[in-house]
Amino acid sequence: MTTSHDDSFTTESKRLLDPIDRISEILFGLLMAVTIVGSLSIATAGQDEVRTVLIAALGCNLAWGLVDAVMYLVRTVTEKTRRHALTLRIRGAEPAAAHRMIALALPAGLAPLVGPAELEAVRSRLVALPAVERPRLTAEDWLSAFGVFLLVVVATFPVVLPFVFVHDLPTAMELSRYVTLAMLFAAGYGLGRYARHGRPVFTGALMALLGAVLILAIMALGG
Repeated sequence: MTTSHDDSFTTESKRLLDPIDRISEILFGLLMAVTIVGSLSIATAGQDEVRTVLIAALGCNLAWGLVDAVMYLVRTVTEKTRRHALTLRIRGAEPAAAHRMIALALPAGLAPLVGPAELEAVRSRLVALPAVERPRLTAEDWLSAFGVFLLVVVATFPVVLPFVFVHDLPTAMELSRYVTLAMLFAAGYGLGRYARHGRPVFTGALMALLGAVLILAIMALGG
């Protein structure tokens, strides 16, 4: 059975985190881990220093994964509260005023395509809704926040694993960089496919280049 583009977009919207959120969290964790591991000095680092840096990379991503998860919940409840307040305002407003509020709430690219008939249809549906419940965090929201936490933390491991299995520090560092570039390419490729880009390989290569530049910039700034 063939799935249409509309069906694929509907399926995406039902996922706990959309592809942009997932890839963004992975990239954030990856960049954090790489910049910490990059502080190692190949010439002078001993096993104790390597172990300390790896623990620091994991600890940092654990902390930032927690921060990101909490901020995800804050953002979610804020958006739900905003939508709840807007719904109540629309339900209690005159039709003309309600139409203006609905039009202002639409994405910029969509608003010009929606006419009075569509705005009235939306308003009518909102008015016909039963009593609107107060916004609250659902089990799905908490699960999504946990997913954010895991993505940031898991992104640490591919970068540090070469240092666990390869005892020669220069070789481990080189392998870690290759893994980082591969992950950056995969992230860009995934974004390209999600955006329906004609050449996702190009977006993958561009993301690898951008990620490398970001890593150098972060390290130069002392990050």
